[in-house]
Amino acid sequence: MKNPYLTSYFPLLAIVLFSLSLSVRTEMELVALLKNAGIYEGMLEFFSETGIKLSLLALLMVLYFMVFSAMKIIADTINEVSLLLFSKDHEGESLKLIRSGATVYFAAGVVSLFSIYSFIGIGVIFAAATLIYFIYFVNKISPNLSIAGVIGTVFFQVILWSTMLLGIIYLAVKVYNSIMASLPI
Repeated sequence: MKNPYLTSYFPLLAIVLFSLSLSVRTEMELVALLKNAGIYEGMLEFFSETGIKLSLLALLMVLYFMVFSAMKIIADTINEVSLLLFSKDHEGESLKLIRSGATVYFAAGVVSLFSIYSFIGIGVIFAAATLIYFIYFVNKISPNLSIAGVIGTVFFQVILWSTMLLGIIYLAVKVYNSIMASLPI
């Protein structure tokens, strides 16, 4: 008999692994930036080099952990709303079927640790894991959906995630432009 809770910790581990890989890469960039700005030497008067790096790593881990945790909550909500709107399953069997999909993100989190020298590499790994999980999700729930339900689920997911991503990019550009416009040059 297979224990359904055996892989229940995979989402947490995936979040920790992606947070760690991004934190290590960001910490390297921050240390280089602080050294170029001349701030790092002043910080060494108060902290040891190891203390600075560990403090930055811990702070970044918490930051990335919060971002990935929020993304997981949003993703779970979007998945369940799409099942609510388009699935013929009223017993929750679809949710049980997609639970093991967390293995995809766990494996990708492990692979991302080998790409800590590249933001692009980590991003590509995350994007590939997301695409693989999406295909897995649609494949697992498709027996409980009509053809229109599959199309609706795919469009629902793509439109919501695209809207959120474009909204974030738009806000980032607006903030960047307002900061640049307010600089006294």
